[in-house]
Amino acid sequence: AYYINAHAAKFVMPGSSRIESNSDDSLPNVAFRTPHGKAVLIVLNNTNSAKTFTISFRGRSISPKLNAGATATYFFGID
Repeated sequence: AYYINAHAAKFVMPGSSRIESNSDDSLPNVAFRTPHGKAVLIVLNNTNSAKTFTISFRGRSISPKLNAGATATYFFGID
């Protein structure tokens, strides 16, 4: 939990607001809109194996692979 909080504090600026994201038990995530007009998505892979998943945002999609136990942050412009 300490590392996740530190990770969020590094990328989610003061004044950010929580926006909708969907999640499952193996890839919990949270998304924010920053005061600078960016969307920040933080994803945790809390399983023992790498997971590939899809992020869809405003008509675009990416399918990153996240190693077991890893946390990743993704930024998107939402202007």
